[in-house]
Amino acid sequence: MVWPFGWGGCHSTTWPRLIWMLCVGMSPGSWASHQHFHPHSIKIPGDITLGGLFPIHARGPHGLPCGEIKKEKGIHRMEAMLYALDQINSDPELLPNITLGARILDTCSRDTYALEQSLTFVQALIQKDTSDIRCSNGEPPIIRKPERVIGVIGASASSVSIMVANVLRLFEIPQISYASTAPELSDNNRYDFFSRVVPPDSYQAQAMVDIVKAMGWNYVSTLASEGSYGESGVDSFQQISREAGGLCIAQSIKIPREPKPGEFDKIIKRLMETSNARGVIIFANEDDIKRVLEAAKRANLTGHFLFVGSDSWGAKSSPILDQEDVAEGAVTILPKRASIEGFDQYFTSRSLENNRRNIWFAEFWEDDFRCKLTRPGIKIDSEKKKCTGEERINRDTPYEQEGKVQFVIDAVYAMAHALHSMHLDLCPGAMGVCDKMDPVEGRMLLNYIRSVNFNGGLLLDLAQLTTAFTQEELAGWLTDWWSCLMEMQWSGGDHQIPDSVCSFPCNPGERKKMVKGVPCCWHCELCDGYQYQLDEMNCETCPFNMRPTPNRTSCRSTPIIKLEWHSPWAIIPVFLAILGILATSFVVITFIRFNDTPIVRASGRELSYVLLTGIFLIYLITFLMIAEPGAVVCAFRRLLLGLGMAITYSAMLTKTNRIYRIFEQGKKSVSPPKFISPTSQLAITFILMSVQLLGVFVWFAVIPPHTIIDYEEQRPPNPEMARGVLKCDMSDLSLICCLSYSIVLMVTCTVYAVKSRGVPETFNEAKPIGFTMYTTCIVWLAFVPIFFGTAQSTEKMFIQTTTLTVSMSLSASVSLGMLYIPKVYVIIFHPEQNVQKRKRSFKAVVQAATMSTRLSQKSNDKQNGETQNKIEPDRTQ
Repeated sequence: MVWPFGWGGCHSTTWPRLIWMLCVGMSPGSWASHQHFHPHSIKIPGDITLGGLFPIHARGPHGLPCGEIKKEKGIHRMEAMLYALDQINSDPELLPNITLGARILDTCSRDTYALEQSLTFVQALIQKDTSDIRCSNGEPPIIRKPERVIGVIGASASSVSIMVANVLRLFEIPQISYASTAPELSDNNRYDFFSRVVPPDSYQAQAMVDIVKAMGWNYVSTLASEGSYGESGVDSFQQISREAGGLCIAQSIKIPREPKPGEFDKIIKRLMETSNARGVIIFANEDDIKRVLEAAKRANLTGHFLFVGSDSWGAKSSPILDQEDVAEGAVTILPKRASIEGFDQYFTSRSLENNRRNIWFAEFWEDDFRCKLTRPGIKIDSEKKKCTGEERINRDTPYEQEGKVQFVIDAVYAMAHALHSMHLDLCPGAMGVCDKMDPVEGRMLLNYIRSVNFNGGLLLDLAQLTTAFTQEELAGWLTDWWSCLMEMQWSGGDHQIPDSVCSFPCNPGERKKMVKGVPCCWHCELCDGYQYQLDEMNCETCPFNMRPTPNRTSCRSTPIIKLEWHSPWAIIPVFLAILGILATSFVVITFIRFNDTPIVRASGRELSYVLLTGIFLIYLITFLMIAEPGAVVCAFRRLLLGLGMAITYSAMLTKTNRIYRIFEQGKKSVSPPKFISPTSQLAITFILMSVQLLGVFVWFAVIPPHTIIDYEEQRPPNPEMARGVLKCDMSDLSLICCLSYSIVLMVTCTVYAVKSRGVPETFNEAKPIGFTMYTTCIVWLAFVPIFFGTAQSTEKMFIQTTTLTVSMSLSASVSLGMLYIPKVYVIIFHPEQNVQKRKRSFKAVVQAATMSTRLSQKSNDKQNGETQNKIEPDRTQ
């Protein structure tokens, strides 16, 4: 049951120095004082004496060596040694006829004080020269030889064990600790006479790492008492956590050995600098633990910190006395132990009457029952009740066996079994201690200690204690721990495991951006735009024809849209087109019905029908622009988009050109110009139209009509609004090129209309055509900024289609309204005006028109005050 950590020979060079130190530190008079009076020790007589080191008192404040009594860590453990000695001495099978005695010292939880006290154990091993010492009568003094301590049980704190072990190894006194777990003590070369019955901190550090991971924590702070126990424990935890990975240390804080006032408040303030690290791994003595809890309570942080404590906290109640609410939810570590029922019966039966050998028991009694014993010359505090001596442990006060009691008993039994084996080998058949065991040789006893194997509180032997846990054992332990974890109650009565993480998991669609140097900390960044979450660290842009899902964990197909018939963007153009088609059809029917009437004949029947056909096609293109794109629809769009306007403006240009040439020719000659007959007019019109048709057919040959899905047109910053637009392969540039020829015809027609503005309307259609072209130009001038100004809009397709179709319908309506509605009105409502007038020759018509034009100009001159007194005769007639 003993943990061996090597052994070797003493370093002889250190002997003189140590003996000099001891001799300088103590005069012969002081030796006598130590021999006869030990105010902080218990002496149990016996054939063989064992030493005992226990933290009966806490570390004293303000330079005082000792403070308040420690009921559990001190009295419970010390009584466990006395109990074990009683059991061994009463056992006829173990060390028969040999009584074990003890010299038990109080370390006061301070390594330097413990070192001073432990010098008691080596007194008998130091040769003292008393030749120059004489009594008053001249006789040599009779100095009582101190008892020889053959082995030491203790100490508790690792820092104390380290300090004491450095002295005991020089005198080859074996030492067995019941609570020191610092990994440093595993050094066989430095602490070869040190053994222990508890596993080193590396085991509980591993258990702490497993606990932290089981609770899903990855960001914790560490808190250690200054000294080998706290610092080495935290070092082991950090090393194991680094090897395991996935666990980061937010802060590693050390509690000073002699903390100044306010030190623990500063520690809590530092822990709050990384407030997300709620888990605190604490390797500290119980005094420091208590002060940490008090500081957390003062800072009003009850329930914030989640402590994972080492075995120094264990199952002890003293660190959390009056601090239960702050410590709620703490998980503490203890080596696997068994409760010793015999000790419970023994300890609860202790009283002031039957336990006089424990010099600290009266102090324990006062503290445990919160009363005061009467002492001669000492006045009792009125605030405290008087102890009656009838109080009973576990009846008047709660009692629970301290966690390391079993290990104290095991340590004492380990020493006893080693002595028993040694006695069997060196003193076979002898009753009591034989000469070969007087004195007991320390190195030989150490060898027997290392060979001990007995059934203690746990049925474990040396081989089991010195090997690591198997994977199956760890898996079983974690399974049991997890089931226990689910039943735990945390601060506030919550059963949900609290968080202690630097950064919470990112939401779906967010990637981790790691904080440099802290692998457990990251910032969550949303995969923006058209990106989706490729993995936890990266975002990737979706393919051009896809968009991310709402949670941005994958991509999905972008919806395909087209201009629907029921859309508001389509209803208005379709309504205008239907009205236009009805109006055009009505005009055509009227003209056919009254085909031989003077008004129809005077308007140029042939060109009128061509012009009305163009207007009809302009209205018709609206339906093709809104229809679902396909190869056939796209082909007709190309063909009719510019053809209707080309037909209309070719006919108008032919008309205005004919009028202009007639009246220009009339100024020069009485003979009519060429190509003014209806057949010539039709030929000119079809030649102009053929240019548009030729361009369209060349376009068909170079790029056959087809549909495309444009994913860039409606790709706004918000991917939820992204759409693929199904449309024909007509870009804005190709559309303008398709209409450019018609625009040229329109502009040319407007120029001729301006030139023919002076022709009287009673003779021709020049002025209605002029007004038509002026209005049409205004319509198309408004069309250009609207069409190109919406190129970046997400509604581009709808706006441009509507703008184009409405503009074309308006231009067709202007032409229809200006040129033909007045004629239809006269034909239907004023048939009396639809009669044949007197025929005049071409020359008469031209002269009348010229005279009318000049009179009109002179009338305008008079109005402007620019006329002369006389009107000169017209010399052109």
